[in-house]
Amino acid sequence: MLDKQINLFKVDTNAFLTEEEKEIGVRLNELRKQKYENELILKKIKEKNKKDEINKILLNLKNKIKKENKIYKEKLLKLASDRVIYNDTHEKKIIRNLDDKYLFYKNQDNDKKINLRNVVSMFESTLSRSFDIHTNELTYDIFIVEIYYYDIAQDLIINGFNYNNKHYVYFSSSAGQIRTKKAVFVEEEKYNNCKNKLMCGLTIDKINEKGGMNVNKFLAYLALSNSATELWETVFNKKFDIDRCIVVDDFETNVKCKVDDINYQTYEIKPNVIEYMPIPHTDGCGLISSDYCLKNFMVRLPWIKGLLGSFDFKKFIKENNCSGKVRDAWGKEWDIEKDNIQIIFTKSQLKMKKYYDSWEQYKEYFKKYNCEAGVCNMEENRISNAKINYQMLQTLYNMTDKEIEDICKYPNEKIKETCDTLEHMLNFFGVYLDDENEDKKSYFQKALKIYPELIKDQASRDNLRDLKNSLVKKYKGGKLDVVGKFTFVLPDLYAFCEWLFMNIKEPIGLIADQEVFCKLYKNKKELDCLRSPSLYIEHAVRKNVCNKKYRNQKLEDWFKTDAVYISTHDLISRILQLDVDGDRLLVLAQKKIIEIAKRHMNGINPLYYEMKKANEEIITSKSIYNGLRLAFTGGNIGVISNDITKIWNQDKITEEELKAVRWLCMETNFTIDYAKTLFKPERPKEVDEVLKKFHKMGLPYFFYYAKDKELCQVDEINNSTLNRIVKEIKDIKLMFNVLKPMDNIDYRLLLKDKRDEYFNEEINNIYNDFNKKYGDNLNIDKDDMNKNNMIAVCNELKKEFYRIEKDDEKIINSLIKHLYEKNGTRKKNLLWSTYGKQLYNNLKNNIGEKTEVCMKCGRRVEKGKLVNNKCDKCRKEEIKNLGGKKKVTCIDCGKEFEVDARNMKKIRCDECQKIYRKEYDKNRKK
Repeated sequence: MLDKQINLFKVDTNAFLTEEEKEIGVRLNELRKQKYENELILKKIKEKNKKDEINKILLNLKNKIKKENKIYKEKLLKLASDRVIYNDTHEKKIIRNLDDKYLFYKNQDNDKKINLRNVVSMFESTLSRSFDIHTNELTYDIFIVEIYYYDIAQDLIINGFNYNNKHYVYFSSSAGQIRTKKAVFVEEEKYNNCKNKLMCGLTIDKINEKGGMNVNKFLAYLALSNSATELWETVFNKKFDIDRCIVVDDFETNVKCKVDDINYQTYEIKPNVIEYMPIPHTDGCGLISSDYCLKNFMVRLPWIKGLLGSFDFKKFIKENNCSGKVRDAWGKEWDIEKDNIQIIFTKSQLKMKKYYDSWEQYKEYFKKYNCEAGVCNMEENRISNAKINYQMLQTLYNMTDKEIEDICKYPNEKIKETCDTLEHMLNFFGVYLDDENEDKKSYFQKALKIYPELIKDQASRDNLRDLKNSLVKKYKGGKLDVVGKFTFVLPDLYAFCEWLFMNIKEPIGLIADQEVFCKLYKNKKELDCLRSPSLYIEHAVRKNVCNKKYRNQKLEDWFKTDAVYISTHDLISRILQLDVDGDRLLVLAQKKIIEIAKRHMNGINPLYYEMKKANEEIITSKSIYNGLRLAFTGGNIGVISNDITKIWNQDKITEEELKAVRWLCMETNFTIDYAKTLFKPERPKEVDEVLKKFHKMGLPYFFYYAKDKELCQVDEINNSTLNRIVKEIKDIKLMFNVLKPMDNIDYRLLLKDKRDEYFNEEINNIYNDFNKKYGDNLNIDKDDMNKNNMIAVCNELKKEFYRIEKDDEKIINSLIKHLYEKNGTRKKNLLWSTYGKQLYNNLKNNIGEKTEVCMKCGRRVEKGKLVNNKCDKCRKEEIKNLGGKKKVTCIDCGKEFEVDARNMKKIRCDECQKIYRKEYDKNRKK
């Protein structure tokens, strides 16, 4: 899913300067360059402790650049401001133009080339489909604009811009784009043609007639149509039927809790306050009948977003002998059976419910304007193990050295495994022999699986070193491998149905307070539930009642997905600050971390502070700009988060530190809401002095690894939890002795016709040039490959090749000889991204299915001769070295245990096997 992308241009406000403004802009760019070069010199001098030189440079360069920069910036802003005033007071507007040089450049032959550095890839969405933008197409219908100068942004947002005889208008900015000061502009004519489809019949005038709304909420909800989705019809192979859906009120109850109450005016903290707190259990969550879909997934319709939890509500009605009649959010009655309702949305999912007179009106518009339903984040068939992050670890500030050693044991073993066997090497490239999900694999990964000899290539070895170095860096930065998985969080849907169909105001449900249900770890009695961001001590350790029978109901009969289900009597949603609109929790089953977390959570209460509500206003171009500017300038959450990290990474955590973290957590949430509420608390003087003291501290040492900071930017290493993890993680030098018995690469296997001798130096030079310019976009150790412009780069590379040669196989022949025969050390990620499909198919045809490779020594043997992926020689050697024993990882709990080397059947440790057998016998008897 979600593998289809489009390409578009991303530019900044400099691309819209007038000729007069450009002259100033050129000087500002020169000053920026000088400032950057000056900072590099300062870093070097700081490292050499040459204080006299620092003072000299600061006086002669820094102040001069700063002063000149201020003068030129004021000139530029004055010109931009004058343009805004003119357009505001004159009927005939002067519209800005997008400068073509930001999209194209001319090479030495004076040919016009696409500026690929300004091209980004974006997943297909309702917006791209409505604009009829095809997969992998480079579109000129949508532009992303980064905001540097607010007055220019104001002019663009209110008046739009022109490019290539077309006019573009501001569309929206998602929450993520608001954080990074980005705005999405679209071609006006196309937008007007599909506006009713995107807004499901609503208009800004209709919204304003009903009192308007908070501008930034409006923008976020409109931006839903630009989020990555697949068509409902593509996912389910059947048409989405809006008539089989209803919207009901949200399920909310008061939950008794003990909190630390913070007064946002005085910053006074009252600990252990008992309150009855309203908890919206279905905030962002609805139901989809399990006979329609057995998995949870996120959904997007116009103005509708959130999670649909798979649940058999029709079975619930039948077994509880209750009425299937329910009232929707407008008060109309529906019959689940007679109306054949398959999806139950909740009011919190329909963000613009207020602006529709009834559900029938929404459905009428939905059908009239051919609106679409989209699917994203479908629950995986197999959820892989996750990594914990530094925020979750740093709050466990009182760990012993032995505990640090224990949690780093598995990561250290993982580093050692980087190249101890061929199988482990393949694993580091994301190639697993038992993984049947080939759809998500790249063609290079597929090729490695059938032809592991590719790993002997020097470029592959270099990539493996990069992966190992990246792994060590992640571990030292607090991203540790754990026995845990990220999975959707859902409320007790049985309790929701009791409330909805049986009219029980305070339903009991199937999960009690301090309990969760998660079948991912059904043999684990306790789980630690975590969510990012994790700023305060937020480890919710709960009993896992997967194997429990409650109120004569077997929980597994109702909760059939891999989500973690939480109790409606529990305050876990407030501890973790979670919503159930698609949030994923890290569910930890690692016993040692659970024990540490329980110790640290002793006496810790959730934080509570009264939040302000967002005001409604009339939506206009001016109010949209004002709302965006407030969001852009409302405060940097990253700065507050870093201050919290500084506090947690002190050598000693006292009550003063804990108090400061509580205050900063409160300020974080007010900062997040500032764009909507326009309210931030004002610190009392004494509180400000305490928090400024922590703010002035240096960044913790582990940020050198976690945030790519320079050594001169971080403090000396101390004994905080994260800094002790840095010391405990061990690096190793990679050795490739295990590959010696393996055959060398026969590069001819990558060719369709081994006899074809085509070789073209011009093609090879084009590849070298592109690889030099854009190869870094394809770094193999990147966490998020979708942030790059890989597709656009590959498409442009092919266009360049086709000027010389139209036959792909001839191009491949030349490149393979160039890269594998003559230049084995050169990086080949760009080659595989461009021609991976052809290379993989050629390999498959040439290798055949008569041989396979031993995962221990790499020797190729006759098919069927391997046992447990090892040849006879390696098996005997392994038994001898291990004294007749081998290590196996338990499929239930992830713990390693030893068994007889000849035992090919044991897949569970003794403890899990006992539980599994008990359950198996019970089911067999039943």
